[in-house]
Amino acid sequence: MTMREQLPHLLVRAGTVSALTLATLGGPAAAQGAAAPGAAAEAQLAAVSAKALRIAASKQGAPYKWGAQGPDSFDCSGLTLYSYRRAGRALPRTAAQQYRHTEHVSRSSRRGGDLVFFHSGKGVYHVGIYAGDDRIWHAPKAGTVVRLERIWSRTVWYGRVR
Repeated sequence: MTMREQLPHLLVRAGTVSALTLATLGGPAAAQGAAAPGAAAEAQLAAVSAKALRIAASKQGAPYKWGAQGPDSFDCSGLTLYSYRRAGRALPRTAAQQYRHTEHVSRSSRRGGDLVFFHSGKGVYHVGIYAGDDRIWHAPKAGTVVRLERIWSRTVWYGRVR
């Protein structure tokens, strides 16, 4: 079987393809009628998360400013709100509100574009966008800029924007 013939089957197994893509490639969905509805929704969600992550990364070097929501300066939750708004999803304003708004996921289930919430006890005090390899894009604090940084704490929760 050639790689072109294998690709639709690999994408179905990975759950990362829409029915339209499979039909175009001539994969199993073309013969069966459509991909599983959940697979298409998950693929769309992954695309939105990836776009939000790219937008956050594009703001590298923008100065931190308390309460700022972009496009030229940000606080932590302002960066996540801005990035997801530009990717087509609405988020509440503060890190704590954003945590309540997301689907909570485990560390082992996290993926690029998920939000990383830093907490003390039950209170969320900071948020960034997961970039993979234990790193986040975030706006750290006054006197700093938006940057990619290794997650420095074990007291974090993960949330997926739906």
